Amino acid sequence: MENKLKQLKEILAECVDLMYAGALLEWDQQCYMPTGGSEARSYQMATLKRLAHQRLTSSETGQLLEDLKPYAEQLDPDSDDACLLKVAQRRYDKNVKVPSELVMEFARAAGASHVVWTKAKAENKFSDFQPYLEKIIALRRQYADCFAPYTHVYDPLLDDFEAGLKTADVQAIFADLRAQQVSLLQEIAARPQVDASFLFLNFDEQKQWDFGVEAITKIGYNWECGRQDKAVHPFTSNFSSGDVRITTRLTPDYLGTALFGTLHECGHALYELGVNPAYDRSLLGGGASLAIHESQSRLWENLVGRSFPFWQYFYPRLQEYFPAQFSNVSLETFYKGINQVSPSLIRVEADEATYNLHIMLRLELEIALMEGSLEVKDLPEAWNARMKDYLGVAPSTDSEGVLQDIHWSNGYIGYFSTYALGNLISAQLWERIQTDIPDLADQIRRGEFAPLLGWLREKIHHHGSKYEPQDLVQQVTGSKINAAPYMRYLRAKYSEIYGL
Repeated sequence: MENKLKQLKEILAECVDLMYAGALLEWDQQCYMPTGGSEARSYQMATLKRLAHQRLTSSETGQLLEDLKPYAEQLDPDSDDACLLKVAQRRYDKNVKVPSELVMEFARAAGASHVVWTKAKAENKFSDFQPYLEKIIALRRQYADCFAPYTHVYDPLLDDFEAGLKTADVQAIFADLRAQQVSLLQEIAARPQVDASFLFLNFDEQKQWDFGVEAITKIGYNWECGRQDKAVHPFTSNFSSGDVRITTRLTPDYLGTALFGTLHECGHALYELGVNPAYDRSLLGGGASLAIHESQSRLWENLVGRSFPFWQYFYPRLQEYFPAQFSNVSLETFYKGINQVSPSLIRVEADEATYNLHIMLRLELEIALMEGSLEVKDLPEAWNARMKDYLGVAPSTDSEGVLQDIHWSNGYIGYFSTYALGNLISAQLWERIQTDIPDLADQIRRGEFAPLLGWLREKIHHHGSKYEPQDLVQQVTGSKINAAPYMRYLRAKYSEIYGL
């Protein structure tokens, strides 16, 4: 059996190599590739994904998994080998239902649409992107049909990003969460608004970049195993535990874009950099799920990066970078300003109290697209209507609305709910962290981030994809994904800022 396990691990390592090679091509496409390379790149990525899929779903892989079942039953269920066999079996069972031709066609469609989306967003032309998105939605429906019968057509896509979670589960969580967040927003709206005008001045882009680099270096980003580049829509890419790259976006007349975007992507990177190196070239490498991943990025962006202790340490340095903008702005005023609650058009720049409403909006639209109750051509109008209903604002252009996010151009249908779920998990983790590190606020105030990062390394990062997301959350916090800690966090924070 040891020999069969070795054979399986070699096959899976080849699959991982191919997947990361494709991810490297995608990173290059978004950071450096000239637009003229778009068509050829779509073929290259499609070929790599087809080869990885064929290797994973081969009869050899299936037979090895079958032969190893008795061996797996004898292992400690928490052992690396037992978890690897469980993950591999799940991946095989799902992927074997999908034809390689569909995998390749979808990869080509997503690869080709990215450049079109980038141009359409820049020129505010949804009509240029529409046929590409229509093809992606059609291919996602074909993909979902590979898993029929299903409870809901959206379930197979959601499962790709959050294993085991059903559409009905997310809808139930969001229904309860929305009512609570709307109530909180109404209370905040009744109070005098805090000032944030000082964030909307002219900020030298190189200084923004330099401050961001200084901040994420301090909290633990390892530049020997990573780099930062610019992208239209910030993202993080990992190719091993020793190569995790981030991107950011700079806005000359608003500091928050780069400031919090850099912290967000660093949170993703810290997760990948902390995965057990023994899991490189293994299906246990990488994060447990997208919601767990977002819990890390949102934790560093918000629970740390928008906290008062964080800025007690970093604000004097920010004032040195931008004395003209902040020399007459007190720390308390700055802290309230970066936490201002104001419904806005752009998800990635939304405050914590309204952010989840952006996610709920997208989830509803994706479900409608998959069900066929909404056509792609009607998406801008539906987007604007829901923005008005959910947040009381509506975009004047599609670039600020339906075209603002990169995910649909990459075919990531089923992804968006993980952002809000990540918010919930981050607050659950935060309550546990504060119990385990009672002087956490004082540590952050002194610029000491190693204990916090060490806790996350031990409890979350090191395990990679070894555990299913709900099991990992239960193991660390004592309960599965739960909205109550997040609402306690929001209410406590904004009661102080707005005097609720």
